[in-house]
Amino acid sequence: MKRIAFYTLGCKVNRYDTEAMIAQFKKAGYQIVDFKQEADIYIINTCTVTKQGASKSRKITRRAKRRNPEALVAVVGCYPQVDPEQVMEITEVDLVVGTKGRSKILEFVEQAINSKHQLNFVQEMDEEEDFEEVPIQNFTERTRATIKIQEGCNQFCSYCIIPYARGSVRSRALADVIAEVERLVKHGFKEIVLTGIHLGEYGADKEDLNLVKLIKNLLPITGLKRIRLSSIEGTEVSQELIELIAESDKLCRHLHLPLQSGSDKILQAMNRPYQVRDFKEMVARIRAQVPEIAITTDVIVGFPGESEADFEETYQLMKELEFSDAHIFKYSKREGTPAAGYENQVHSKVKKERSKKLRELTAELARNYQQQFFGQKLKALLEESRDYKTGLLTGLTDNYLRVFVDGADDLAGQLVEVKIRGEAGRIIGSLE
Repeated sequence: MKRIAFYTLGCKVNRYDTEAMIAQFKKAGYQIVDFKQEADIYIINTCTVTKQGASKSRKITRRAKRRNPEALVAVVGCYPQVDPEQVMEITEVDLVVGTKGRSKILEFVEQAINSKHQLNFVQEMDEEEDFEEVPIQNFTERTRATIKIQEGCNQFCSYCIIPYARGSVRSRALADVIAEVERLVKHGFKEIVLTGIHLGEYGADKEDLNLVKLIKNLLPITGLKRIRLSSIEGTEVSQELIELIAESDKLCRHLHLPLQSGSDKILQAMNRPYQVRDFKEMVARIRAQVPEIAITTDVIVGFPGESEADFEETYQLMKELEFSDAHIFKYSKREGTPAAGYENQVHSKVKKERSKKLRELTAELARNYQQQFFGQKLKALLEESRDYKTGLLTGLTDNYLRVFVDGADDLAGQLVEVKIRGEAGRIIGSLE
């Protein structure tokens, strides 16, 4: 039995794609092993959002070959899709596959095993392409399952390589999403996370289909306790979606709305589809109808041309909007995007200082949000593995609070009610 190991870099969509590839090899009788172990085949599912992502992809590839010089090493995903020639120059690589064709990854690997030459299966993106269906029967994690419902992006933000790596918007068929969710619920999953490259555009390439219609079709599924949305543009949060979150006990009170900057000047340079006032109005509208909702965000610091005044606008806006958490990214110059050629690139030292300041603010905002719920009872979906430091069960509330629970093993994977309190920098959930 051949041993195969996977390594995933990047986003939730990549993690879904890896799970889909794992499913193919399991079905074919391959033994799935940890990437740290010696394997006959290593598959690296890459990220190329930043220059550092591409660099890490190369390092992981070389590490795999050192672990077993005789192994077949395959590099798949966004990095080879954007720059296949550069990946082919890595001598340790035997097989290259882009973001198309992963439904045939088993076939490609078996061809590569029997070949004496490096094989390249990267295909050009074309706008007429349909969603590539690679169904998953199960996940390596048992509590929540991430479901990819959409591929591609038409936005073309000036800093982002993803539209070039993933192509235009393609939506998964409604019936296929429903069928996969039903399969996963039968396998014991209580929560699903809907994800995509441009989630809010789900259905834009289909007739009479959108994200709200999909959610309404998923809510009645017996055994499904929660639906969570991954990142979605604030401009694509409809009134109907807000009402669904407010009314349904299955749809999580959590929205991740990428802000990226609090400066209109920088937003325009980024080619973002909104101004600051639009974003503020959207957040206010959401909170008016779902007061305790967790709103998290992404922010990029050090974008070309970002002055101290621009940064201060971002800082003050984050403070005003009181996000419950935020991912702070230092701008990374990515060749192939318009922003890579912009003048007034910000010095790395300045980016580091600004990033530190926003991370400190984020920690403060997160504490403020958490403290609102101390003394309240919330439902937490407990995970099957215990926290290795504390030995406690951990879980997520619907509004994205990570709680630690001192409970019996038979509670793992269950949705339980806990009373929230703070202790030693953690959120403790007491069973009552």
